[in-house]
Amino acid sequence: MFNNWNIAFWEYEFFAPYWLLLLLFIPFMWWYSINSDKKTPGNFKFSRTTSDQEALGDNNTKYLRWIVVSSYSFVACMLIFALARPFNQRLDDDLDYDLHSGIDIVMALDISSSMLARDFSPNRLEVAKKVAKQFVEGRKGDRIGLVVYEGEAFTACPATLDYSLLTSQIDQLQSGMLKPGTAIGVGLGTAVTRLRSDSLQSKVIILLTDGVSVHSEITPETAAQLAKAKGIKVYTIGVGSEGTAPYPEMTPFGVRYVDMPVEIDEVTLRNIAQITGGKYFRATDEASLRSIYKEIDLLEKRAFEALNVNHELPAMPLPFLSWALVIGIVAWSIQLLYFRTNG
Repeated sequence: MFNNWNIAFWEYEFFAPYWLLLLLFIPFMWWYSINSDKKTPGNFKFSRTTSDQEALGDNNTKYLRWIVVSSYSFVACMLIFALARPFNQRLDDDLDYDLHSGIDIVMALDISSSMLARDFSPNRLEVAKKVAKQFVEGRKGDRIGLVVYEGEAFTACPATLDYSLLTSQIDQLQSGMLKPGTAIGVGLGTAVTRLRSDSLQSKVIILLTDGVSVHSEITPETAAQLAKAKGIKVYTIGVGSEGTAPYPEMTPFGVRYVDMPVEIDEVTLRNIAQITGGKYFRATDEASLRSIYKEIDLLEKRAFEALNVNHELPAMPLPFLSWALVIGIVAWSIQLLYFRTNG
């Protein structure tokens, strides 16, 4: 409801911005109207002295006249903004406007025990969850799903527009939920099956891991070929600092952390990206991981524009026209009733 009255013009973009040049004339219009109003003679005849006339006057009248004149300048501004055809995707509450113009995304997240390594603070998994949630919260109109994998994989959340449900599922992820291991092929293959044949024109998988793929019933390359056959682009992310990192190790006395070399199967991740037309990224800290998601977002926006989908966000002049109408009626009513002249 508030969106129908939102005139925060800095939040909008405009299909016809050249109309905004007319705003340069508004200050001159206001100045001319104020000065013309001051020089307008009254029609009320009064036979007594000037001091008696001033005593009968209302001290607030001149301010009220100033408000009326200024209101017409405000109305002119609103009409100019409406002519410029404003639009704002963030204020478009109609998520159902055209699902075929969105993107289907499945995030395949490695939750194996190595993701508890503490070269990220507090560990790789928590940072990966945090950045993934930020990515989800920044989307609009895209269906997003979640697949998690260790030695096996499962769908934590099917592709959905319910982002609050998805982020709650991300919050609940923990290492050790599945059979130990890092089955990249199984994780990718499961993500591919989550993108149905009736999916949107743009289909993307974001696969994140910090390890080396183990042998499983499907190899990463085979899963990548399946993705390619379905027109799915895969962006792969290798997570881990350079050199060594403190990895968790179970002992009879509990978990301890031991510095071990960081090993990421970058060759396989690059092959997956190359086969599917995606791109491989390496994240060595939280900041670089966040920037990777931003780059993926930018790459997909460019790819989406290249699809030449016949969908254009509607212009949103209604808030500006609504305010122009309301303020115009109020100003006109005051002028008619309070400042009416005698015939």
